[in-house]
Order: sequence, then structure tokens, then C-alpha cells
Amino acid sequence: MISRLRPFSSFAVPVRVSSLYHWPMPSPSHLVAAMLLNGGASRRMGRDKSQLLVEGSTLAVRTASLLLSVVETAIEVGSGVSGLPATSDDPPGQGPLAGVVAGCAALRASGHDGGALVVACDLPFLSVELLRFLVEWDSNGSVVPVVRGMPQPLCARWGQRDLDSAGGFFARGQRSLRHLSTQPGVVLLDESEWKFVAAEEQFGDVDSPDDLRRFGMTT
Repeated sequence: MISRLRPFSSFAVPVRVSSLYHWPMPSPSHLVAAMLLNGGASRRMGRDKSQLLVEGSTLAVRTASLLLSVVETAIEVGSGVSGLPATSDDPPGQGPLAGVVAGCAALRASGHDGGALVVACDLPFLSVELLRFLVEWDSNGSVVPVVRGMPQPLCARWGQRDLDSAGGFFARGQRSLRHLSTQPGVVLLDESEWKFVAAEEQFGDVDSPDDLRRFGMTT
């Protein structure tokens, strides 16, 4: 995820209706699910990032609430602090791709066989509007925002095929998520597409005590 962002301030976002984006979504989607990845070690932060407070809620609880605003089915991959049904990556500590593999297995076991939002737990300025935008983008495959030339696979909608293939990549020793942006059929959305529903700050993650001070956040 991107870092070294400007301090957060209030901003107004104009809305444009794209030919590939259906606004508004009348109810949470049953076609797309969501997984909240909360299995990181938080080494740079030195404390559990999921318990940082934003607008009176922990990051985990706040992000879970946002996800349930746009999808019917959402799970947590982590320690179970979000209020969502939780599963764990096994073995733990193997990176976000392991989390995606575990989350995919849990969603398939629950009966969901489609795509899913994949969202990290450390995005304090994430909004319903951005998540709805990703859910509603007209594509059967993965939809990945690009910020300053960098794909954002931990704030993206993964298609069914890419979710199901994650286990194979992991088994072959892959740990990064970079492969997602190179898969056939993946839609990469640059700023010209997402800027009408989100600001760049929404992709900013909080990784360190310096980020806490910059964003005025507390534990």
C-alpha cells in the first residue's frame, strides 16, 4: 500500500457516473463477498494495528462495518477482533497471499463461489464509496486500483479465478501479491477512474508510530 501521504483533512469528492460503474448500489451485494486481512505482525508499529482507534471504533471493527455496507458475506482472516466470522492462515506469518488463500477456503466452505473484496485492516480513511465502486465495477475478473503507478491488491476486488488460483501461487513459493496485476483479465483502474469517488488518502495505510502522529490517531 502507499505511504508518506499528506496529513488527512476533510475533502469533497465530485461524483461521475462511469459507463462501467453502476451508481448507486441499492443493497449489499450477494455476488461479491469480502475478506478482511488482519494477520500481519505489526512489527513496525510495535502494537496491534487492528486495535487503533478511528472515529471511536477500532480499525478492525470500522473496516468490518464498511465491508458489510457493500456485501452480504464478509469474513476476517485473523484473530477474530472485527466481529466478523474469522479464520486463520495456516501457518501464520506467511504474508498476505497466505491470508487470501485461507480466506478463499473459508468463503468456499460457506458456499460463496464468486469473487471478493480483499482489504487490509490498516486503512484508516477507507470509505464505503470506494468499496461500493469496486464491487459495482462491470467486470467478471479482478478490479485493482492503481495509485502513483502502484497496484493496490489489498484494497481491490479479486475475481473468482484469481482467488481460486492463489493457492497454487502460494504452493509454488510465491508470497507477494504482485502477480495479481499481471493476470489475464485483470482491470487496473488508474486515478482517472477512481478519483471521482475517492481521494488518494483512502489507500494510505498506517504502519508506524510516525503514521499515528501524522494522522492524529490513538490506540
